[in-house]
Amino acid sequence: MVTVSVRREVVEFFQSRHKLSERAACALVGLHRSTCQYESIREDDGDLIARIRELACDRPRYGYRRIHALLRREGRVVNRKLVYRLYKAAGLAVRRRSRRKLRVTRPLPLAPVWRPNERWAMDFVHDYLADGRRLRTLNIIDAYTKECHAIEVDTSLPAQRVIRVLDALVWKHGVPESLRIDNGPEFISAALDAWAAAHGVKLDFIQPGKPTQNAHVESFNGRFRDECLAQAHFPTLARARAEIEIWRVDYNCERPHSALDYRTPKAFGDLARSNVPPSAVAAAAKFGERPQSATLTSESSRGEDRYGVN
Repeated sequence: MVTVSVRREVVEFFQSRHKLSERAACALVGLHRSTCQYESIREDDGDLIARIRELACDRPRYGYRRIHALLRREGRVVNRKLVYRLYKAAGLAVRRRSRRKLRVTRPLPLAPVWRPNERWAMDFVHDYLADGRRLRTLNIIDAYTKECHAIEVDTSLPAQRVIRVLDALVWKHGVPESLRIDNGPEFISAALDAWAAAHGVKLDFIQPGKPTQNAHVESFNGRFRDECLAQAHFPTLARARAEIEIWRVDYNCERPHSALDYRTPKAFGDLARSNVPPSAVAAAAKFGERPQSATLTSESSRGEDRYGVN
């Protein structure tokens, strides 16, 4: 007889079968009378369980911590342990895809970043359309605010296309101090090196075969694959661009980020930028002037610009 509920049952058994008083039965069991008489006043959790199921259905790759953050955002005063208990009892636990780890030693940690635009991280992610055509995305994030500035989607993304996207983002967000990239052919090209030299941007290459040295964007890529690519089926390239852009906006504006104390990247970025003086590009944009650094190449200026630059 360890738990209180079992002791209450034994007290009821002594009272009904052996006709003992409550006082005597509680003394035999070792249970205080006030504890025996206590009636739970806990509210019914049916509404909370239903809401947890709805959130888990809408966002199947969210764990209980992010669901708890969404519930708190809705104004519900609920304990995280209660959410975990209900989440687990409902069988909603996210199954992690584990891989065999062969690394024995840990890589050197990344140097910390202290302000927005101090470091942007870029990488490519590959997928396929429904007809078997290859799909490629260029993901660019701010390592400090965790905001995803762009996910460029196409079947091919050469170096000139990368420069076009960077030009548009520089006009919108300012010039980054450095770009953390791997040794892919688009990133080691002479065109990107010339662009970086013209804008005063440092190209910070990782060691070949060491993707963990670009951990910020690798972590984002994992969430992108898990919560977007693995959950969607893209029949056409236009559909892929639309749905991926919807996910990017949701990631920035709605998804709680654990590294930001479960705030959204946009909310954290807005707060961080309010305490940092604007860059020259941002100041020029404020007064309606288009800086020379944001001028697109003649090749990239033809066709549709998805980032609002004509």
